[in-house]
Amino acid sequence: SAPPPPTPYNVVDMLDAKEPDPLAAELMAAYLESARVLGQRVAELHLALSAPTDDPDFATEPFTTLYRRSTYQSMRNLLGSVMRSLSGRRAAIPEQMREQIQMILARQSELLSPFDAFLQLRVSVVRMRCHGDLHLGQVLRTGKDFVIIDFEGEPARPLSERRHKRAGLRDVAGMLRSFDYAAFTAVMDQLKSGALGKAGFASMEPWANFWRGWSSWAFMSGYLDAAGTGPFVPKTRDELRLLISTFTMEKAIYELGYEINNRPDWLVVPAHAIVQMIGATAQAADKQRT
Repeated sequence: SAPPPPTPYNVVDMLDAKEPDPLAAELMAAYLESARVLGQRVAELHLALSAPTDDPDFATEPFTTLYRRSTYQSMRNLLGSVMRSLSGRRAAIPEQMREQIQMILARQSELLSPFDAFLQLRVSVVRMRCHGDLHLGQVLRTGKDFVIIDFEGEPARPLSERRHKRAGLRDVAGMLRSFDYAAFTAVMDQLKSGALGKAGFASMEPWANFWRGWSSWAFMSGYLDAAGTGPFVPKTRDELRLLISTFTMEKAIYELGYEINNRPDWLVVPAHAIVQMIGATAQAADKQRT
């Protein structure tokens, strides 16, 4: 069958759509509603965590220039560490992934692009306590609703670091990356089992992108509708786009490091996302020049 319509990688570029693509509405109706409800619940969590309080451990704080610079440096350090891991473990990279990984290694300046833009951004959101490790594995489905669980943050990080106040959109970026994982790991499992017959990854990739894109759209729409003018919501669409771009790139780079050290066969998921983000950044730059 013909591939589905393409979707932008950055979900913010889809938010002008008030209704889903007709094909998405037909094939994904239940998923879209679930993703919308999940977005609403995450926004309600952030509203609760950013509510005024006298407890200094939970009181929101401004996103200062010093904090922005510190965040930028930590993202640069993460990129350097992950690129060294990829270079040092080339033998562990699956053969079919080596060309793509080599391309990522050669284009580190483009991976830095959203981080560099973030460094120059006048950030309007507050720093707050947030979930810290939010993805689809951290929610329980009750039937028509969701319960968010496991608030201990990323287990690999020191407890003191997990208590740091951050932008709430980091949680959002984690969930958006989780939709990507859900789509592509499902395709990989189906291909390995032979359930898709003669179909290959290339023919299924547009469908995985389509599911990821419209699930992300429904989640983000539900999140923003419920969040309203919460102090963790950027004041402009441009700021929202850049923060989502920055935090999803950071998360995907972290995932590259995790996969090369634990599940090299899964490198395809974050590598595919990073290649798409590099392309989206280049397209945005071209538009600005014209």
